[in-house]
Amino acid sequence: MRDPVSWMREDYEKLVEQNFDWKIRELQGPSTPRAKVDGKDVIMLCSNNYLNLSNHERLKEAALKAIKSHGVGSGSVRAIAGTMDLHLELERRLAKFKGAEAALTYSAGFTCNEGLIPQLVDKGDAIVSDELNHGSIIDGVRLTKATRFVYRHNDMDDLERVLEEAEKENPGKILIITDGVFSMDGDIAPLDQIVKKGKKHGAMIYVDDAHGEAVLGKGGRGIVSHFELTHNDVHFEMGTFSKAFGVMGGHVSGSEDMVKYALNKSRSWLLSASHPPATAAACIAAIDVLETEPEHVKRLWDNREYFVKGLKQMGYDTGNSQTPIVPAMTGESSKAVELSNGLMDEGILALPIVFPMVARDKARIRNMLNSGLTKEHLDTSLEAYERIGKKLGII
Repeated sequence: MRDPVSWMREDYEKLVEQNFDWKIRELQGPSTPRAKVDGKDVIMLCSNNYLNLSNHERLKEAALKAIKSHGVGSGSVRAIAGTMDLHLELERRLAKFKGAEAALTYSAGFTCNEGLIPQLVDKGDAIVSDELNHGSIIDGVRLTKATRFVYRHNDMDDLERVLEEAEKENPGKILIITDGVFSMDGDIAPLDQIVKKGKKHGAMIYVDDAHGEAVLGKGGRGIVSHFELTHNDVHFEMGTFSKAFGVMGGHVSGSEDMVKYALNKSRSWLLSASHPPATAAACIAAIDVLETEPEHVKRLWDNREYFVKGLKQMGYDTGNSQTPIVPAMTGESSKAVELSNGLMDEGILALPIVFPMVARDKARIRNMLNSGLTKEHLDTSLEAYERIGKKLGII
């Protein structure tokens, strides 16, 4: 008799044949600019830990203190008995930091998109989404009953066309959703223009600022701050603690009405256990660091500019990058894999992004810059990029 789950092995083997399977590497210690991976000391160029906060002493001390005072778990979901004083303090501090009336934390950025988006629209409403939006947005949109419209990436003329179509076909609400920073190319959504067009059509605006969080804006306050907008302009500013904040979790900032609605309607919030005390305390400490140590954001951008300049001078195409996400374009997927392997041989961890994650001719190495990288780290990496790039005929 045929094994009823043998199809999983067969599908996986097909992925391996096409070199589309993920090769999981083991991080053996903290996520730091120079880390130990698979037993090898490497320069880390593929971490979302942009500000190098995941190993910051103030965050570690806050986490340890919270374990001693509050234990290691909350014991429940937020709606029943899992809302601790630390969770409420974090939300108050986050709202103040973001310049919003209120904020709500989720177990992850993914669960925020998956749980909140479906509650914002219904049958007869319309969702208007950038074609390159993150998979968690796509999954959240799929869970709705709204009519879906997609506009060409960051194309404001096409957004206008789609909004007119959506308004004509659907008499209800319109929700425009976009990433703030797009994670494959590192480009920024023109949120000011999106807001302008949204107001013209009475649309709600939802931005996923996972990669702009603690990176863009005044003191790292995010994309709404970056464009000098308010939460009257951008109704849902979703973000994450899992990247530049160096910890874990998702959140959304906006009006008090939005937060009250979300915590009553969003099942991924209602039915997920709350953050362990150590996590909540470390997130609060990360906000403390951002408010009192602006050098982290400055160093991140200094490193980004230095690295981009170096890649471009040797002939690399860095695509549309505007942020610390810096692609080194290779075109062919095989070249991206070879370049990544060559870099790893020289002690540099920078992973390839290949089809089907990007178009067949748009393979690249995606570099993620970090404020903790030294000039020596960057120079070592750039020298390796030049040697291997010439050897492979990329530059």
